[in-house]
Amino acid sequence: MDVLLIDDHPITNDGLASCLEETGCFTVSGTANSLNEAERFIEGSGSLPSLIILDIILGEENGLDFLPFLKKFCRGKNIPAPPVLVCSVLEDSFRIQTALKSGACGYISKTKSKTELLTAIDTVLRGEVYITDENAVKLSKTLGVYGQFTKKEIEVLNLIKQGKSNREIAKALYISVRTVENHISNIYFKTGCGNRQELEKY
Repeated sequence: MDVLLIDDHPITNDGLASCLEETGCFTVSGTANSLNEAERFIEGSGSLPSLIILDIILGEENGLDFLPFLKKFCRGKNIPAPPVLVCSVLEDSFRIQTALKSGACGYISKTKSKTELLTAIDTVLRGEVYITDENAVKLSKTLGVYGQFTKKEIEVLNLIKQGKSNREIAKALYISVRTVENHISNIYFKTGCGNRQELEKY
């Protein structure tokens, strides 16, 4: 399974690459230390990586600006976007909320262990959202609509933003289609959105 690493610190990229490749399950197909490099990698790839690990601080750039580019690129090609796991030293609720709203599938601190990193990767590859318990508490205390979502509602919303159908969401989250419909009804109520197109932009 191939991975793209986006981080402006070569030592971090090397460490992540070693951590992933020694499992025997992952191959680092590319590294990028800027938004421009990351975008050129995506545009020049014959096939997209299975997973992208993204840092927020890329020199003077905001790594989260990569997320709308990826979404637009994949929509233009009519292909599903690979899951993006944000790995950052920053853990404030605003950035976590922004990352998840922008389409990231998970958020983990660089201070966490290799075991927790692999757990986060496994979670997002299953189509679920990964955040640590302490970050979930931060989000629950955040003012605003997004802070009112349950963890499962965040998972459903992110899959909707990937263009998944109710049946595909149910399969990815191991829940019934009826349960998916209930979660979507709750999301509509909390956001004030009236259809899936509005949710995809949320």
